[in-house]
Amino acid sequence: MTTRGTSRGRASGFAEIFTPKFVSAMREGYHLADLRHDAIAGLTVAIVALPLAMAIAVASGTTPERGLFTAIVAGFLISALGGSRFQIGGPTAAFIVVVFDVIEKHGLDGLVLATVMAGLILVAIGLLRLGTYIKYIPYPVVTGFTAGIAVSIFASQIKEVLGLDVALPADFLPKMEQIGANLGTTNFEAVGLAAAALGIILLLRRYRPKWPGFLIAIVATAVLAAGLHLDVATIGSRFGGVPRMLPTPTLPAFDLARIEALLPSALTIALLAGIESLLSAVVADGMTGRRHRSNSELLAQGIANVAAGLFGGISATGAIARTATNIRAGARTPVAGMLHAVFLLLFMLVAAPLLAYVPLATLGAILLIVAWNIGEIDHIRRILAGTSQGDRVVMITTFLLTLLFDLTVAIEVGVVLAAFQFMHRMADAVEVQTQARIIEGDVADTAPRDHAIIDAEARGHDYVIYRINGPFFFGASQRVSGILEQIGTPPRAYILDFSAVPFVDSTAASALKSFVGKARQGGSRIIIANVRPDVRHSVKRLELKPPTVIFAASVEAAIAMAGADAPHR
Repeated sequence: MTTRGTSRGRASGFAEIFTPKFVSAMREGYHLADLRHDAIAGLTVAIVALPLAMAIAVASGTTPERGLFTAIVAGFLISALGGSRFQIGGPTAAFIVVVFDVIEKHGLDGLVLATVMAGLILVAIGLLRLGTYIKYIPYPVVTGFTAGIAVSIFASQIKEVLGLDVALPADFLPKMEQIGANLGTTNFEAVGLAAAALGIILLLRRYRPKWPGFLIAIVATAVLAAGLHLDVATIGSRFGGVPRMLPTPTLPAFDLARIEALLPSALTIALLAGIESLLSAVVADGMTGRRHRSNSELLAQGIANVAAGLFGGISATGAIARTATNIRAGARTPVAGMLHAVFLLLFMLVAAPLLAYVPLATLGAILLIVAWNIGEIDHIRRILAGTSQGDRVVMITTFLLTLLFDLTVAIEVGVVLAAFQFMHRMADAVEVQTQARIIEGDVADTAPRDHAIIDAEARGHDYVIYRINGPFFFGASQRVSGILEQIGTPPRAYILDFSAVPFVDSTAASALKSFVGKARQGGSRIIIANVRPDVRHSVKRLELKPPTVIFAASVEAAIAMAGADAPHR
């Protein structure tokens, strides 16, 4: 009976975690009014996504239709299967640097395989319910690598905005050297179109913020370029246009050696997709008061990336700006995101020949705006001016590593630095008190001991009470054990009050075991009071149990035990 009930409970919990928000919305009831709102929102987002998808694909070193394939296939699946009611998925600017690097090193086939591998990794992360841990990546790390990505995107688009006919490397410094060496070939007609596009977008944002500035800029500059017969690169002149249909899904060729070579890139894509999708879901929650399902969202992101790869697309994730647009346009359910993908497919079917006239300088101008937006200048200023020096070091280090080396290395180093900073802060936060007085742990080894505080005999007590405040973990173990050993004449008993200790890790437990051994050699007993069950279990695992260590329910009970032991001293 219990077994069946437990099985049902587990099945129910699994279903609750991984049920798509689309299913939840349909269960609540879906009406014509909901469809109307979702259709308007989906059309609005599709108009925004059309130029962005092409611009991101071109900037990533591939063809514009691959961005559209991603927005259509991945966008539909992320909305249909995801754990966020309003998430809009597709290619995002954050992937430009990573995708460009993969294409340069492994070709388009390598990118497709890396995208499929990243999707499978995301599926595994979701099914293992590890989505919560992705949220623990510190804010300075996220700000640092997004700022680095923004600068990289900005630098990559200088070529298109200036109309330079030159191939650029992936690395930042060689890229800037190449741009500087070719400034003499600047195409001023392309510069003029880019300036016109920037002017249209910025003016519409200021005076008509609800109008689709990106699309209007593309239409206006395309008409201008065609009407004046300007000598500028277009989608048609460089890529031969955009197809009208989705391609047949195909599985990329692979072998073990290729998988091993692409695994670091796949991990980077998966990590970046997970971070950005969950950030986007959190933004949507903040705007709507809803709550997303992290692991369900990651599972959907994984499936969507696998599908996008099979259809020849690029990496996909939740897009914060498009998700916010979806919400502001009045979306009510995930149907809006699904319709956004359908509208994009219709645009491709109907307007593919016209897309060939889009100037690449205009797409470059759009990405300059995108790079500025994702740079989060206000957040950078806030960290530089209003946080600790450690946070500033973490952000700047992550930024420089992202810009000059590799995104994966940047995130790894940033997280490690942030972890060390956190451990240092936690260790400093741990206090050890005796008789309600705090003993300073950071004193020189040659400093004289304060016998008035720590010498049991001088104070006339048969016991010393220590109260440890905070987590007793490896970062604090040396500090705490050093304080515990600052004893003049050994007492009859050490009473350790663990009422404010939430956990003890193995390093701290080992340090405690060492202290217990030294105390017992001096003839002292160890009594631990007010210990939590899980902490008690951690201590007992190192064989610190009666008679080696005695546990008491309270400090008062421990004092009574110490007093009862006095005649046997």
